Amino acid sequence: MDTAELVELGQQLRVDSVRAAAAAGSGHPTSSMSAADLMAVLLAHHLRYDFDHPEHPGNDRFVLSKGHASPLLYSAYKAAGAIDDEELLTFRKLGSRLEGHPTPQRLPWVETATGSLGQGMPIGVGIALAGKRLDHADYRVWVLCGDSEMAEGSIWEAAEHAGYEHLDNLTVIVDVNRLGQRGPTRHGHDLDAYARRFRAFDWHTVEIDGHDVDAVDRAYGEAISTRGQPTAIIARTLKGKGVHATEDREGLHGKPVKDADEAIEELGGVRDLRVSVHAPPDVRSRRPVGDGGLELPRWDKGEKVATRDAYGEALAALGTARGDVVALDGEVGDSTRAEFFAKEHPERYFECYIAEQQMVATAVGMARRGWVPYASTFAAFLTRAYDFVRMASVSGSGINLNGSHAGVSIGQDGPSQMGLEDLSMMRAIHGSTVLYPSDANQTAKLVARMADLDGIRYLRTSRGESPVLYGPDEEFPVGGSKVLRSSGADRLTIVAAGVTLHEALAAADALAREDIAVRVIDLYSVKPVDRDTLRRAAEETGCLLTVEDHREEGGLGDAVLDAFLDGRPVPRLVRLAVRTMPGSASPAEQLHAAGIDAESIAASARLLVEEAIVR
Repeated sequence: MDTAELVELGQQLRVDSVRAAAAAGSGHPTSSMSAADLMAVLLAHHLRYDFDHPEHPGNDRFVLSKGHASPLLYSAYKAAGAIDDEELLTFRKLGSRLEGHPTPQRLPWVETATGSLGQGMPIGVGIALAGKRLDHADYRVWVLCGDSEMAEGSIWEAAEHAGYEHLDNLTVIVDVNRLGQRGPTRHGHDLDAYARRFRAFDWHTVEIDGHDVDAVDRAYGEAISTRGQPTAIIARTLKGKGVHATEDREGLHGKPVKDADEAIEELGGVRDLRVSVHAPPDVRSRRPVGDGGLELPRWDKGEKVATRDAYGEALAALGTARGDVVALDGEVGDSTRAEFFAKEHPERYFECYIAEQQMVATAVGMARRGWVPYASTFAAFLTRAYDFVRMASVSGSGINLNGSHAGVSIGQDGPSQMGLEDLSMMRAIHGSTVLYPSDANQTAKLVARMADLDGIRYLRTSRGESPVLYGPDEEFPVGGSKVLRSSGADRLTIVAAGVTLHEALAAADALAREDIAVRVIDLYSVKPVDRDTLRRAAEETGCLLTVEDHREEGGLGDAVLDAFLDGRPVPRLVRLAVRTMPGSASPAEQLHAAGIDAESIAASARLLVEEAIVR
């Protein structure tokens, strides 16, 4: 297209953004109008993409980080012939693929869900890193950001990571339209304020008028030709561009344009230009295939092994068997034991440093490119990245997360390092799987099983060594459990997992010496939970006692209750959990102070049995 045609295409994208929002009665047309020229030039001259084959390995990747500007994205899809005008006008309506903020669950051309600002660019970094170090492919990653989201810390985690990794296949376009939701942004139209920050992270920067299509075209060409650095194009634009009633005016964010017909007329009327998007280059897969023979590490019963050690060894073995497995860590690989994978497969190991948001975002980006990521850090620190985990679920992303050093049982490090809320937050994620192994062989089997699951998969591991309970050939289906103590005379059932399972077994042995028989269930699958086994235990023993190295809210106890949500009678349920604020102490002292050690479990069981006798 020549200059005049690019201008016309930009106007068409504005008109269609106004029309879509007007039909919906809601949306963000003014945010779309500011970036219309930026999108027009990218679509017509630089993007290489086959809309009929969105998974083509040579396709460039476009991420709309300012996801609220979805009318612009959908208008671009119409111009490319991916959707028609009729579908465009279903925007935000029940059953439409064109949601208020785009998601890959609905549309195959969307790389990731970006309704939460500050996430598109970090995930774009993950996609670009996959292209550079894993796929060894020539595709480029284009990310369109808003200036408001430049205030998010995750943006600058991403900027530093991209600069450090020299991701010259990444171009970030910042739509500096000056206005946020409630008024002016922090830096307004000071383009150099943004450019200075990017340059500080080793980026190449270009400052342009975002409505000069020739300048935009040259900037994109410069980005493509730049080697050794990612490029940030800082574009001065006007929110609501092209309509006098909306252009550069406050108070119009997230609202349809008033008098849409007049605005469309002012923009030159409805058009139906079609763009022939450049075809992607041919790309051949260079992915390692692995040897296909999974040989997990094995331990004998009675050995003492930390589940974090088993995680690292199993992950390294899985990486040998499967060439699509990658590992990421937040600079604690010597503690999470992800370093075992790093030593065996350094080309597929990614150090994300202490930037948990970027670590999860990188995992999401790599998963989008077909890789199977395992990302690990302390369970406590995943709370920082929780919004990224939540949005990964919205995207339908398949990622594996490992939280180590969970619970008070880590000992002297104190509460800042103790993951005590992780089971709750991971259980709350839509479609998630939450696993909490108790010994080394169980851990190894679950690590391998996670690779083939859907959605967000979370594995909780422990710092201290614990006895191996199961043989190496035992199987642990997701959604299952193991009954480790059982008899016809059981007076109650103790349900535990991880560290507290070993305490529960010790308590059961002590109670047996007093002729008090109790059942013990290893609930290693916290979500989905083994409803049948729990219901049977409730019917046969009358009382369930849950013990968890976790806060009471949302953890193991609540998972057990899930077994009785279909209208069945809820059994008597007593919970032992961490209810105090821990300090520094030895692991044994911590468990006792929290009331979740063997002595505390046995004491609670005795009281429950005595109450049952009295009744």
